[in-house]
Amino acid sequence: MLRLAAKRLLQGGRLGSHEAQSPAVLSLTRFYHERVVDHYDNPRNVGSFDKHDPTVGTGLVGAPACGDVMKLQIKVDDSTGKIVDACFKTFGCGSAIASSSVATEWVKGKQMEEVLTIKNT
Repeated sequence: MLRLAAKRLLQGGRLGSHEAQSPAVLSLTRFYHERVVDHYDNPRNVGSFDKHDPTVGTGLVGAPACGDVMKLQIKVDDSTGKIVDACFKTFGCGSAIASSSVATEWVKGKQMEEVLTIKNT
């Protein structure tokens, strides 16, 4: 329902008159940027690499407070140090799925040194 409401608001559609008056519904566009909604609706790079492949690095993170579990994997070219591919599997809320998708898109083609500077601030 949240996804449908956000889509309608982002596309300029009208919700029911009683819903349109709700400040919570009206503020959805402030909470979810178009890019976040797009990555939630159409996640990129969902999947897994072979964990025994020596060029694959795997990170597994869980958030007990909200129940999200995220596995992100990268494939690195040893000769250049560049990330040549990335994928993820996330079980959790929409923002966790969208951020995992965005992260995999962002790291592809970047040097490991640059990616290691990412901060969660």
